[in-house]
Amino acid sequence: MIDIGQLILMGIEGKSLHKEEADFIKKENIGGIILFSKNYETPVQLAQLVNSIQKLRKDYPLFISVDHEGGRVIRFRNHFTQFPPMLDIARLDSPKCFYSLSKIMAEELLLCGINFNFSPCCDILTNDKNIVIGDRAFGKDSETVSKFISSAIRGFQTNGMVACAKHFPGHGSTYKDSHFDLPQIDKELDEFRENEFIPFKKAIKSRVEFIMMGHLLIPSVDPSYPASLSEKWHDILRKELKFDRLIISDDLQMEAITKHYTLEEASIMALSAGSDILIYRDFEHAKKGHQAIIEGLKDKRLSTSQIYEKNNRILDCKKRFFKEYKPVYVKDIEKKLNIESSKVFLKDLTNQISSKTQDSLSI
Repeated sequence: MIDIGQLILMGIEGKSLHKEEADFIKKENIGGIILFSKNYETPVQLAQLVNSIQKLRKDYPLFISVDHEGGRVIRFRNHFTQFPPMLDIARLDSPKCFYSLSKIMAEELLLCGINFNFSPCCDILTNDKNIVIGDRAFGKDSETVSKFISSAIRGFQTNGMVACAKHFPGHGSTYKDSHFDLPQIDKELDEFRENEFIPFKKAIKSRVEFIMMGHLLIPSVDPSYPASLSEKWHDILRKELKFDRLIISDDLQMEAITKHYTLEEASIMALSAGSDILIYRDFEHAKKGHQAIIEGLKDKRLSTSQIYEKNNRILDCKKRFFKEYKPVYVKDIEKKLNIESSKVFLKDLTNQISSKTQDSLSI
């Protein structure tokens, strides 16, 4: 039996579940939730929210996800260890450091029930005017980014946190921000092979569970559709890069998509192209997306075999990561976050970065 709800990762409105949200999650067996700063007040509140969500599961737990990269992209500020941007840390040239900070991130998030982090960025910052990526990148060349990607992924996944490499096939050379418009990249496929693909290959070799498709138009490969809706780009990821785990869309409510497609169109196109899970940051849009998938199956734009394959990949991931699920233990949770050893690590890290900066200025 196919399970449409498992293909959806949706946002919720507030710091606790509304009845309509809870009913929808339970009835449709929704696959996961994405959390934002609007959903967070304290670690106790966050843990209680996650517990209330997981009570609604049928079999395996939901993916409870967040963007927790460090630097400027972090949804939970108070009580969590606040790391500098990845581009600054990369100057220390220490893969071990990236493993350690990813381990700390994983441990802190898991304490509150967050089991899926949209990190690391595999994007190469080849355009210094690229504001949307900027210091989120690990470096400005493929060798530097690749050097640290494996350590970051291992830091997350060996400590129980599902990781996601993003934004395939590479967002680092763009001028436009896909949150507000559709970026176009005028490069040939061979240029991607020689540069942007290298960190993603490293991520795949490191057994990353998810890769996120970027809302990026590359006319040399597909002049009609952005990578997130393109069968050609999904085929490249599956067949050429040999990625056999989960592909997830970037948020389908981003204006790179909504300026050019209806939500219903984009939902069908992304799944038909090859994505396994779709992100909708708002509950109402998730409901529309869910209905669109039902209609897509009815009119044969989607096949049951496609959905069945996606369900199997999702179930495989959940079986491996969530087989020993227990509700979050809320008592004294704040005392277990940003603990002394994490503070010492962060202080040492920031001192090293500062020293490196001073050395660079004195040359």
